[in-house]
Amino acid sequence: MSLLDLTIRNVKRNFRLYSIYLFSMITGVIIQFTFSSLMYNKDIMDALQNRDNFQTGVAIASVVVFLFIIFFILYANSFFMRQRKKEFGMYLLYGLDEKQITRMVFYETLFISAISLVAGVLLGGLLSKFFGMLLMNLMQYDQAISLNFPIQSIASTAGVFFLLAIIISVQSYMMVNRVQLTELFHAKQKMEKPIRTSAVMAIIALLLLGMAFGLISSGKGSVFWQEYATSSMIAVAIGIIAGTYLFFRQFAGWLLQRISRRKTYHEGNTVLWTSSLRFQIRGNTLNLTFISLFSAAIMMLLCFVTINYKVQFEAVGRNLPNDMAFHSLDNATNGEIDDLIKSSDHGVRYHLKQEVLIASPLTDMNVAFDNPEYFTPDIQLVSEQTYNELIALRGHDQSVKLQGNEGVILSQGSDFPMPFAPGEQPGFTVKTDTETTFKLVEKKDYAYLGWASDPVASMLIKPAVFVISNEAYQSLQEHANKKSFEIYGLQDAKNAEELSKQVHAIVTQTPGAYYSSFADVYSKQIESSSLMLFASGFLALIAIFALASVIYFKQLREATDERLQYAILRKIGVENREMKSVIRKQLLFVFLPPLVLGVLHSWFIIKYYILDSVKDFPELTGMVWGIMGVYFLIYLLFYVSSTNIYYKIVNENH
Repeated sequence: MSLLDLTIRNVKRNFRLYSIYLFSMITGVIIQFTFSSLMYNKDIMDALQNRDNFQTGVAIASVVVFLFIIFFILYANSFFMRQRKKEFGMYLLYGLDEKQITRMVFYETLFISAISLVAGVLLGGLLSKFFGMLLMNLMQYDQAISLNFPIQSIASTAGVFFLLAIIISVQSYMMVNRVQLTELFHAKQKMEKPIRTSAVMAIIALLLLGMAFGLISSGKGSVFWQEYATSSMIAVAIGIIAGTYLFFRQFAGWLLQRISRRKTYHEGNTVLWTSSLRFQIRGNTLNLTFISLFSAAIMMLLCFVTINYKVQFEAVGRNLPNDMAFHSLDNATNGEIDDLIKSSDHGVRYHLKQEVLIASPLTDMNVAFDNPEYFTPDIQLVSEQTYNELIALRGHDQSVKLQGNEGVILSQGSDFPMPFAPGEQPGFTVKTDTETTFKLVEKKDYAYLGWASDPVASMLIKPAVFVISNEAYQSLQEHANKKSFEIYGLQDAKNAEELSKQVHAIVTQTPGAYYSSFADVYSKQIESSSLMLFASGFLALIAIFALASVIYFKQLREATDERLQYAILRKIGVENREMKSVIRKQLLFVFLPPLVLGVLHSWFIIKYYILDSVKDFPELTGMVWGIMGVYFLIYLLFYVSSTNIYYKIVNENH
């Protein structure tokens, strides 16, 4: 019998085992092809405004996807090979050497890879259309996505899996070559020893986790983070990592030990599901610790990019509140720009010409502005009436009412916007032809003109603006330098990139002229945040799938090892229903703790360090719980699948 005949016979005889491995390989192909095909989809490329950035982002994400696929496939192969150690022992006994077994495994891998490639590309093509539509929806582009099977994606996917076949063969050779023949026959008979547990260490595990959660929930404004930020960060890291490790290493074992000492321990099936778990703690500790911490990191990343995506739509409007605004030039140039705008596809909703006074600050800019390096060095004074006129057209509830020398700072992007209480209002002195001190009554996180922009470089610098009372403005008007700005409200402003390029080219012929356009930033910000959300969601799904698979494959391996014990239980009269109950409880103890700890770690950090910073978006809390709900659902599916297959394995010879 040739190696090829032996390979085909192995596949037929162990189809159930091969089907699990085949499913892993097909999943890997689908992931790789689906993601890579987005980069070569013509419909997507036609819709994008920033193609180079998109392709760079997808290329970087593809590398991460590839690393996850390698991890997932190699772990699946490790499980697959361990299940076949006794089979390989027989081959060695019959005279085959390690190289022949490796060649046989290589043939099997190529055969499975070929099937996986065909099935995965077909399914991946359908999914790539779906994910392409999802990406366009995230970017709010009305672009139809056709069903597409790019040759480049098929070739790259085939190349990746041929490379994986070689890596798998090397891994298989190393696993076969480093184990002695006698160990191959008794590989499944090794039993781990129950770990020694301590009530003191179990309590320390809970105290470490409690300390970490307490420091996190104290919030950014607490003394721990204001005065001892580095020490607090180290304490939180130690609390979460060491606390999670000890939770699985000591607390779980201590809890099982306490259960075993209860008077009712021998009632029902408690003794059956707890006894094997006590022997598995040592081998599961690192896996469960890693899964808890890594899944928490994945959820935090996904929640962060989701919040960032949601906030971006309003953030662009806050950063560039005017659809188009520029320094008023000579009448001929202003008329040329006005004609250009009116002849475009973007109707004019309003057009204002507004005047400001230019002043030099004599007081430190830090008194009025957070991060003053992002603002112009001079101050632009706008009257209460002029400011309120524009705010009314925007429909924003940000109007002001001032008198005398009162002023309001427009510190857009401020970390701490606030009204100043009477008696605590700081003074700020500016100079026109004379020095004037304004009493600052409020610092607003709001913009009158917004960032100066560029169609290529995006945001450049923010004008520093004070709103002052009408009477103060009038008293300074005759003796100060003035500037005027043309401010336009446009229809469909987010798609006005081409118009913005044309107007920008005219305005910038005057050196130093201010220009700002909503469209310059919108497409870049939304496309980048949409791609980040899409890629992070894709990677998070893969990561959670891979991490859950770690538990899944480990439990299947333990099910194979425990076949004999369950056969004995069946012989002494334990019914199938009781065995199913034992399996469900045993696996629940393995699946549930990493789920709970992962959610707790991520929720505390997200709640107190992200959600509390975006309180203007109350709907984000529901979105975060939705993400965690999906995480829970994926683990639930793996748990149900594991219990079913576990039961089938232990009943295989029944």
